[in-house]
Amino acid sequence: MDVMPYVLAGWLFVIGLYGIVTSRNLVHLVVCVTVVQASTYVLLLAVGYRSGGAAPIFADIPTSRRVVDPIVATLTLTDVVVEATVAALLLALAVQAHKRFGTLDPDEIGALRG
Repeated sequence: MDVMPYVLAGWLFVIGLYGIVTSRNLVHLVVCVTVVQASTYVLLLAVGYRSGGAAPIFADIPTSRRVVDPIVATLTLTDVVVEATVAALLLALAVQAHKRFGTLDPDEIGALRG
């Protein structure tokens, strides 16, 4: 079992989380959220990967052959679509916040609220 993808997913998560905590810009915050989301892609693909596994197209391979788990690949694709939607929504909210408050700094937006 190769542990490197799990380590990579962990580091991506930690780096993204650090960026979320220290962010002083809404666009930077959205980018850090996408980095955290990318760590889930790596983790899902690492879970579903099999050494020497074939693509899960069962029409032309023997039934005794090891294949990569197709459910994990499907979940990863779904995760990509959800992440793109969330990023688009958050960026639209950042644009509206900039139009309304004139800044992208979350601290200043909170101070303007009163």
